[in-house]
Amino acid sequence: MEIVLAIVIGVLYGAGVYMILRRSLFKLILGLSLLGHASNLVIFVVGRLTRNAPPLIEHSADTLTQPYSDPLPQALILTAIVIGFGVQAFAIVLIKRAHRITHVDDFDVLSTQQA
Repeated sequence: MEIVLAIVIGVLYGAGVYMILRRSLFKLILGLSLLGHASNLVIFVVGRLTRNAPPLIEHSADTLTQPYSDPLPQALILTAIVIGFGVQAFAIVLIKRAHRITHVDDFDVLSTQQA
């Protein structure tokens, strides 16, 4: 399962970087989204895949026993999702405002236009 996730992460990073390097503003937002999803999957895989083993301490035990799910990567992913939504919302508003002013979706044309 880790091999499949590693391939998916590589494809998401590659597609995200490719979309960011395109000249369209819309593709920039798509690339940022793909990079965010790839980063979330990296955090998920680093936390090890453990099925049906919640991080709960039994009544008779003092500490957790192996194997158990690590809750820290899950909390980091939830935080990253919220931050990613904020960044994407800001980028959408910023790019929409730039498009409304210039009526252009191309970075090369934007860089040569006079304000």
